[in-house]
Amino acid sequence: MPELTVEKLVLSRRGALKIGLWASALLVTAGLGASLSGCSASSSASGFTILRSSDLIFLRALIPVMLAGSVDAPALPGAADATLHQLDNNLNHLSPELLKLTQQLFDVLALPVTRGPLTGVWSNWTSASPEQIRDFLQRWQNSSLNLLRMGHGSLVQLVMMSWYERPESWAACGYPGPPKI
Repeated sequence: MPELTVEKLVLSRRGALKIGLWASALLVTAGLGASLSGCSASSSASGFTILRSSDLIFLRALIPVMLAGSVDAPALPGAADATLHQLDNNLNHLSPELLKLTQQLFDVLALPVTRGPLTGVWSNWTSASPEQIRDFLQRWQNSSLNLLRMGHGSLVQLVMMSWYERPESWAACGYPGPPKI
């Protein structure tokens, strides 16, 4: 068995450049594939202002998993739906550049060629188990790649902010609501 030393494990400058070039090529290919396949189309889904059909597939799988500890099981479907509509409203008030970045994140998560390698979820989001989604979130949260950690932070902030903006979430966390004027 070959002996592994710290010197052999340290990534050289040339190795880092190769990884960066391969990652860039993958993301460019994914972006080009998304734009050519219509995945990044700007038309919103029925009943939504910003969110597209491809976004809804991912978010309908993600939101219940993220809210699982905050919402009682019987109320979870309604809470997830309310969070989804609140998220759509919040995205509608983002700057054009932040909205573009968020939609690019959703495109990467929707496109099968990037979804599998980046998330570990190789099947469609509709057939992903809650454990697979939790594993994906933990994988991104603890990733050595700053871009994936930023993507995790964005997803968590978008979903949780949209949920905790809702009056029905306040009682569970002890917030009495805004003061009455």
